[in-house]
Amino acid sequence: MKIAAFVVEYNPFHNGHKYHLEESIKLTGATHTIAIMSGSFVQRGEPSLVDKWTKAKMAIENGIDLVIELPFIYSCQSAELFAHGAVHIMNSLNIVDYICFGSELDDIKSIDKISKILLEEPREFKEHLKRYLSKGHSFPQSRSLALIDYLQHDPLDSCQDYKNILKQSNNILAIEYLKALHRLKSKIQPICIGRVGSSYNDESLNMKFSSATAIRKAIFNSGLSSVESEIPCESFRILEKFYNQYKMFNSMENYFSILRYLITAYEPDELLNYFDVDSGLTNRIKQQLERSYDMDCLIDNISTKRYPKTRIKRILVHILNRLYRDKIIELYENPPSYIRILGSNENGFSLIRKISESSPITIINRFSDHKKYTDKYMKNFIYHEKKATDIYFLGLNKPISNMDYIISPYIKKI
Repeated sequence: MKIAAFVVEYNPFHNGHKYHLEESIKLTGATHTIAIMSGSFVQRGEPSLVDKWTKAKMAIENGIDLVIELPFIYSCQSAELFAHGAVHIMNSLNIVDYICFGSELDDIKSIDKISKILLEEPREFKEHLKRYLSKGHSFPQSRSLALIDYLQHDPLDSCQDYKNILKQSNNILAIEYLKALHRLKSKIQPICIGRVGSSYNDESLNMKFSSATAIRKAIFNSGLSSVESEIPCESFRILEKFYNQYKMFNSMENYFSILRYLITAYEPDELLNYFDVDSGLTNRIKQQLERSYDMDCLIDNISTKRYPKTRIKRILVHILNRLYRDKIIELYENPPSYIRILGSNENGFSLIRKISESSPITIINRFSDHKKYTDKYMKNFIYHEKKATDIYFLGLNKPISNMDYIISPYIKKI
């Protein structure tokens, strides 16, 4: 048994994901696959287009064997924290041979060099970082600029365009996956596959390998039928069924009124309880709320060079879910002692048995199983997961609680 694992969002599962999965299996010779998948809210600071069980079904129907939930605490964070959480879970399974990820660079040596610099933080790099932060740049911008300054003096790397590398989303995530592997001293072997087709943030369809961003935009602007050629037929069929059930797909816009109320009710200093909110941002959020007529307008008005849009969107998701800074820090210091299954096929059942034999981690198949355990950190992870799910369904005009208890993992039997 050779096992390849992926950190994914599948929002939705598209042709590029299918290509990446098939290429990963070819390169590794994997016999089994695992996806560590974000659930109700995703890394860029938005609700998933469809619920997590629908995403798991898309994954299983398109060839993934086992889908494990990436807890909400990790799923809507910076690339560093997102990758740290996902790789920690993957490593704790004690069965994974390969982690397969995409990047625009397709050069694992250069990506790994950057990851080691960020992990070790040499003195000269830290000096560059401090200088850029003092000039008012955001932390991600400062870190990229500091890396470029640090690396440009290396004659062996004179041909490498690090400035461009550090602007590309998949490269940034790849760097963080490698950094997490090094920090954990993991034996999992990284496999890097070059991204094909559109870039991560590309908003236009390209008729073959369009980005998830472009696909979501087309769905909202032109309807589901406009992306039929951009996604596998299994994905299209599952998305169609979801739409027929809910008559809509989810988006951040669906939470504008709720967020308007929540932010209005806060005093500016109370917003400091949230991760990534500093004293310069509290009044700005309150002031720009009064001038904004929808979610896009609010995000545009708040964001600046120092406060990029993705940071603002993640903050808004945290406010929506009342996920405070101290709770994030506490749970990052005490990672989950469990995994939760969202979907599986017959191969996946073999993986679950192997995990139970190889790892002390608790396996939760039915959500109610968590009640049998007393670990306080598990209960905190579960508490925030349930809350995120309940809030997710509010966006679909379905104010139904306890969907985590009601909906079972998707099981595909041959």
